[in-house]
Amino acid sequence: MISRRTFLGAAPLGLAALSQPARATTYFTGATVRQALFPSATQFVDRSVTLTSAQAKAISKASAARVSKSKVAVWEARGANGKLGTMFIDQVYGKHEFITYAVALGPEGDVRQIEIMDYRETYGDQIRIPKWRAQFSGKRHGQPLKFTKDVKNISGATLSCLHITDGIRRLLATYALVIAQG
Repeated sequence: MISRRTFLGAAPLGLAALSQPARATTYFTGATVRQALFPSATQFVDRSVTLTSAQAKAISKASAARVSKSKVAVWEARGANGKLGTMFIDQVYGKHEFITYAVALGPEGDVRQIEIMDYRETYGDQIRIPKWRAQFSGKRHGQPLKFTKDVKNISGATLSCLHITDGIRRLLATYALVIAQG
């Protein structure tokens, strides 16, 4: 027979286990995502920046997306003939957990590819569907990129879709206002 004390002592552990995500999946590491986004690159030059408060405010205004971190992880992909493009690694919240994703921009700042690196939510990972991610291809800062109008929603992944869209719009503004100027 289980004593009342043993049962009650186990309850917090059981509740903690229930509140954890059912799955957390890593699809790419930093090294593997670089290879996937820029397979012909021979070099990645770290161009990470720490935004000033004025830059963060300008990016937020230009993108209509909140800038929550001043540090922006950026790399320039280089090949035999020079610059191939720019890669960002960023995080946004899904519903409860962070989603880590990478965005590859071409030399002119247009979205070439998006990859989900880590997905920690219990559901909503349909944002990994290539057709959904392809909606961003060719987009640049200043072009329409409004959730549910220019970027379709996925039922069951609404917050993930919304926050990835906001994040990409923010990164495009960061590229245009800070990285390309630099």
